Amino acid sequence: MKRITFLLLSVLVLVSCNSKSEVESHIYTGEALGTTYMVKYTSDREIDFEKSLDSILDTINSSMSTYITKSDISRINRGDSTVKVDKHFVKVFNASDKIFRESNGFFDPTVGVLVNAYGFGPEKPVKQIDSIKLDSLRNLVGFNKIRLNEDGRVLKDNPAIYLDFNAIAKGYTIDVIAEYLEANNVENYLIELGGELRASGKNLKSDSDWVVGIDNISGTRKPDNFQAKVTLSNAAMATSGNYRKYRTDSLTGQKFVHTINPITGKAERSNLLSASVIAENCMLADGYATAFMALGFDKTRKLLKDLDGVEAYILYSSKEGQIKVFNTSGFQKLILE
Repeated sequence: MKRITFLLLSVLVLVSCNSKSEVESHIYTGEALGTTYMVKYTSDREIDFEKSLDSILDTINSSMSTYITKSDISRINRGDSTVKVDKHFVKVFNASDKIFRESNGFFDPTVGVLVNAYGFGPEKPVKQIDSIKLDSLRNLVGFNKIRLNEDGRVLKDNPAIYLDFNAIAKGYTIDVIAEYLEANNVENYLIELGGELRASGKNLKSDSDWVVGIDNISGTRKPDNFQAKVTLSNAAMATSGNYRKYRTDSLTGQKFVHTINPITGKAERSNLLSASVIAENCMLADGYATAFMALGFDKTRKLLKDLDGVEAYILYSSKEGQIKVFNTSGFQKLILE
């Protein structure tokens, strides 16, 4: 990790602001969880961030990384029922259960067995998924088939059920980093990890709220070329989906992406191409963004009416093949014209 001049290129691109005053900021960048991160904060002292961040990442990886064979979640996935999980695992588990229920099962961390089967996870993919194989895999999917005891042990209806918190753990990691900064009396910061964001206070360089951007759908990453610019303060934003890799129906012209449906077990077409979600913390923003991709546009719009404190900016494909934008009224207020 090293301190460098602030520069970030990602699906969510941080928008630079003109400096109104010379305020000393500390900026750290590096790699973590298979992606890049950036932490920018203002403080009257420089924190020994490198060592502390390494400790945070090691702890979370040891708890929830499916790519580490000795992690708690990997041992649980191998059927070890003696593992007693830590507080990080408990928080992510409970948040996952909340979103699982609110989305009627479309957000489901046990979908990992299907993710692996289709070749998107750490395990070897299945060569051929026929109806018989799909039915057997579906029997291992369902977050309601596992439970967390008071003693910290995870019990599963079937030992072969595979847990994967990848869709929410990255956002949670940002929240833990934010807690660390706040514990060190840092009130003004912006954290980015793999395109997910959390902001607190304001950008003292411009004496205004932090401003972040969503990439233009053309895919270009030139300065000041964004789909939307958004003010962000004391909130988090996460994006799921990739509208640059959509497919087009040769008959109707409608654009779509493939996403795994936990209910049917199939990799199905979805007309929701991208979801940017703002919530009170990044764990929830990350989880809801993933849930929306599986739900599709119509179900997502319906669910958003029932969610308090959750705002969204949606890119979806119309039946005529046009890419359109839908956003909640709360998100609209944060968009800079």
